Amino acid sequence: DISVLTERISINFLPNAVYKPEVCIRTTLEAARTHGFPTERIIFEVTEGERVEDGPWLATILREYTRCGFLTAIDDFGAGYAGLTLLADFTPDIVKLDMALVRGVDASKSRQAIARGMLRICEELGIQVIAEGVETAAERDFFLSEGVTLMQGYLFARPAFRALTPAAAMSGLDPAHAG
Repeated sequence: DISVLTERISINFLPNAVYKPEVCIRTTLEAARTHGFPTERIIFEVTEGERVEDGPWLATILREYTRCGFLTAIDDFGAGYAGLTLLADFTPDIVKLDMALVRGVDASKSRQAIARGMLRICEELGIQVIAEGVETAAERDFFLSEGVTLMQGYLFARPAFRALTPAAAMSGLDPAHAG
């Protein structure tokens, strides 16, 4: 039953490729309605690592996604081009701290200071924080001590890929003759 669904779906997008956000998300809205998937469980996620040609335009795109009921996230935060200026123009629901900042945070006073500053800003703005790329217990413990409860990284699990449906079955081909 989809009504008890608690998972979220993240859709990554490239801001420089979006010319009309309301047109670009039409397919997503239609698919969500068709399958009864709640739009508030869909996250539109932009990576801060891509050079954003127009920061205010990105904020406009994210505001439109919010208006349509989607969650918004900034991935790789702290590694890219928009940085704190983007937060001044738009407040996303989620910020994913870049793994370059996370790596070795337990042993680096400068990384700790930057991470604490970002965490305070996000807390004040009501933004949920995810620490990305956590590989050691010491990195985990630092973020736990700072109140971060959402983390991802090799410490918890390696990426796992599995096919839900064999490709041959999707195309109607006999696996013995696929190829």
